[in-house]
Amino acid sequence: MEDTKMEDSSNQREMSHEEMPETHSKGGLITMPFIIANESFEKVASYGLVPNMILYLIKDYHMGVAKGTNILFFWQAATNFTPILGAFVADSYLGAWFDKNATKFLLVNPDTSSDSTFTKAKKEKSVCRAFFNAGPACSPGAILFESWGGMILLWLTAMVPQSKPPPCDLMTQTCSSPTSAQMTLLFFSFVLISLGAGGVRPCSLAFGADQLDRRDNPKNVRVLESFFGWYYASAAISVLIALTGIVYIQDQFGYRVGFGVPAILMLLSALVFFLASPFYLKQQASKSLLTGFVQVIIVAYKNRNLTFPLPNSTASYHHKRDSNVVSPTDKLRFLNKACIIKNPEQDIALDGSAANPWSLCTVEQVEELKALIKVLPLWSTGIIMSINLSQNSFPVLQASSMDRHLTKKFQIPAGSYGMFNIISLALWVIFYDRAILPMASKIKGKPVRIGVKLRMGIGLFLTCIAMVVSAIVENARRKEAIRSGFQNNPTAVVKMSAMWLVPQFCLNGFAEAFTAIGQTEFFYSELPKSMSSIAAALFGLGLAVANVLASVVVSIIDDITSKGGKESWVSSNINKGRIDNYYWVLAILSFINLFYYFLCAWAYGPTGRQATKVKSIAG
Repeated sequence: MEDTKMEDSSNQREMSHEEMPETHSKGGLITMPFIIANESFEKVASYGLVPNMILYLIKDYHMGVAKGTNILFFWQAATNFTPILGAFVADSYLGAWFDKNATKFLLVNPDTSSDSTFTKAKKEKSVCRAFFNAGPACSPGAILFESWGGMILLWLTAMVPQSKPPPCDLMTQTCSSPTSAQMTLLFFSFVLISLGAGGVRPCSLAFGADQLDRRDNPKNVRVLESFFGWYYASAAISVLIALTGIVYIQDQFGYRVGFGVPAILMLLSALVFFLASPFYLKQQASKSLLTGFVQVIIVAYKNRNLTFPLPNSTASYHHKRDSNVVSPTDKLRFLNKACIIKNPEQDIALDGSAANPWSLCTVEQVEELKALIKVLPLWSTGIIMSINLSQNSFPVLQASSMDRHLTKKFQIPAGSYGMFNIISLALWVIFYDRAILPMASKIKGKPVRIGVKLRMGIGLFLTCIAMVVSAIVENARRKEAIRSGFQNNPTAVVKMSAMWLVPQFCLNGFAEAFTAIGQTEFFYSELPKSMSSIAAALFGLGLAVANVLASVVVSIIDDITSKGGKESWVSSNINKGRIDNYYWVLAILSFINLFYYFLCAWAYGPTGRQATKVKSIAG
């Protein structure tokens, strides 16, 4: 048995040695244009569908504002949640199949070598897990067969009259509700788009960072900070194109053309990514971290009655071979019971791994879960800001009732005002990266950066102000509509420029630039490198939770304010409704969240960079 272990260990070292030159010869800046182009095409296609969708649901499917808004919230939530669900399912089923069969081969053929069938099986296992878990390496396939298919179905709802309700009867002022079949087709298109888009959005960021991340490089922190900033800037420009170009096409040429163009762009997204496949640095896919977290919790509970080993008794804890972490830390000590070896002969397999990962975990698994738990409070502080940023439907309805003309012949589409959010975000990233930091560093005579916790706090404060401004502007718009006699006519255009909506979009753009980028950088730097995909997925998960909670908020406000036959604050007639009061509710929640952030930031203590005495303006 010992000889077998030594051979296997030798084989692993040999494999690592053989793969090392290939790893270092790939990745780098050459891959960036393809990764960013893939993400950009996807964003132009997907985000171009969102702004006018509320108008499409109201006018073509005869939905109320509250119902249409809730559908869009759940659609966005599904888009942000599907990558996490897919990773768990892939590892639970596909990964388990390979684990079972590879282990059987090892038991039958203990004398394995680096070129054996078992080695090939392990490589195949990595490839298959990469297909489901690594995201960007295979996400174009998901985009091609899922997002593209979903967009084709959505396009068909605009092309085929029978796929949606007939137009309203102008004589009787009655509208037919959509049938179950029509709603099923619409929802199925949304589901496919979410599955495809969800496969690339949270993963491409981590995948791109892996191409550049060299932690032995003294300039690595600056390289990653610059990458995160420019990645978001390029994504922002893509969304800007979607909010202007795609929305303009929908307004001028209708949804038949407006839904067809995104489908074509989705095909281009996949093709661009495949072109650079030979150049990518592809990390060997490993077991799903989400599954590992669940295992730690379950095993720790099963072992809750075990006594802890004596101090410095490292042999009692199970860890990976050649690992520098041989015993768990004392923080969240109850989780340490998940990696206690009860019976070495029964708990440890021939290759040194756990015989049953649902009965014994590694020290690394335990510490990774602890690291995740530590950042969760700060992660939760970004949810309220994400709720504010997800308010796409109401500003579109506001803009459609205001004067949008820039000249006598040209007016900005109602769905395009979100571009000011993106413009302010992109401008701040460029200004911060190319002007503020170089100037501050020159003045100080040493590298200077603004700490991530300070940046996140500034962003949360700005989103509070944005909601206050939103409430004030909507109150002024509604008063003007009532003064003009349009209380019963929500489609009438008031004599108030829609440019009054720009400040709230700009404030939210600055808030996102500070908090969203700061959070992503915080997660990526504070969590172990093995958790880079989790670091990227956390922001997407926050958006998903925010979308669900935003729907809950709208539903609660709609139910409470419409009791007794009263007009709902989120009424389909925005002139009778009180969207301004809805914004005030979000503003109050945002200020409460700001104080919650101060508490979490204080409890977290210094970040990893502060602990290593990296100079910064503030933390």
